[in-house]
Amino acid sequence: MRRVAITGAGTINALGHDVPSTLTALREGRCGIGPLDIRDVDRLAIRIGAQVRGWEPESCFNRQDIALYDRFTQFTMVAARQAVEQSGLDFRGKLGLDCGVVFGTAGGGVNTWDENYRTVYEEGKNRVHPFVVPKLMNNAAASHVSMEYALRGPSFTVATACASSNHAMGLAFQMVRSGAARAMITGGAEAMLCFGGIKAWEGLRVMSKDACRPFSANRNGMVQGEGAGVFVFEDWEHAKARGADILAEVAGFSMTSDAADIVMPNQSGAERAITGALHDARLNPEDVAYVNAHGTGTAANDKTECAAVAHAFGHHADRLMISSTKSMHGHCIGGTGAVELLACILALREGVVAPTIGYQEPDPECALDVVPNVAREARVKAALSNAFAFGGLNAVLALRAA
Repeated sequence: MRRVAITGAGTINALGHDVPSTLTALREGRCGIGPLDIRDVDRLAIRIGAQVRGWEPESCFNRQDIALYDRFTQFTMVAARQAVEQSGLDFRGKLGLDCGVVFGTAGGGVNTWDENYRTVYEEGKNRVHPFVVPKLMNNAAASHVSMEYALRGPSFTVATACASSNHAMGLAFQMVRSGAARAMITGGAEAMLCFGGIKAWEGLRVMSKDACRPFSANRNGMVQGEGAGVFVFEDWEHAKARGADILAEVAGFSMTSDAADIVMPNQSGAERAITGALHDARLNPEDVAYVNAHGTGTAANDKTECAAVAHAFGHHADRLMISSTKSMHGHCIGGTGAVELLACILALREGVVAPTIGYQEPDPECALDVVPNVAREARVKAALSNAFAFGGLNAVLALRAA
């Protein structure tokens, strides 16, 4: 089977509007969480989030595009342009027939839903914009990227809650590895930071009102973020032949289902996904130096994930670095795995492990090296990226340094 290279990366999130600024923020342990600047925030119990600040869609898109692009699609398009530019690929001609798009999102066009519910129910109007359906549909971002780059291979969207991006990237990896595609544009995006989006999540009572403190004994919930992460996964030999700069190698992928509970995580399901990714990548536990954790900052997720990691890695767990960058960029729900993959690339390519910031008190149920508060320099040859979603859906990616 073919090896798979990452040859392009792009992002926009609360830490930065591109990859260099995001990586700098991850190195510095900078927090992107702050007061929400949204309509009717005074009616919310949760008033913080990792919001993309200074976003001006008019600087990137024309009026016709903006009429078609929900905020999550806007983020995707910007990140995709960065990733494709870095990759150096030109998809015109025959190459476009052999390439496609797989993206992940949980909510899709939530801002469009929110705006048009207001139009109909609050303002009492009987008509909405004719493009509401194509703007809010979950596959909108994938379809617009395929059209922008004339990608005529497999193009679709995966919606598996907080594991959406990892599932999407895992499927893209499998397509390139199997030879079904020469290259795939993949990743995910989310933009739920609107009144309706936050109000819905408030009902679950898993949100923090002050900060995201993964693995800390005094953690009190997750903090939502928004943004996109997009990558170009390419056949390794194709990339080498054209002299591409390879950012990292996608080496393995595994996905499992807990089949247990709609919201409570399950150690066995997470553990099987971790060991499955190691097996698929032909990695021994000792080969892995860093795990980017799902690490939401909720009591149940963090202790369950730590138990799964400890059991899967055995004696090597004590030498493993595991951090949650959600403490900085928030939980971007369906897009979170894509943003977090950047932290893995930072570790593999530059030898910098991003920290878990906001850590204050040790928790005996999370007794691993969580890289508290300050980034660490380390030689990382292999890394894992975990995603564990509501519905008991688990997806883990394994990566090697290029």
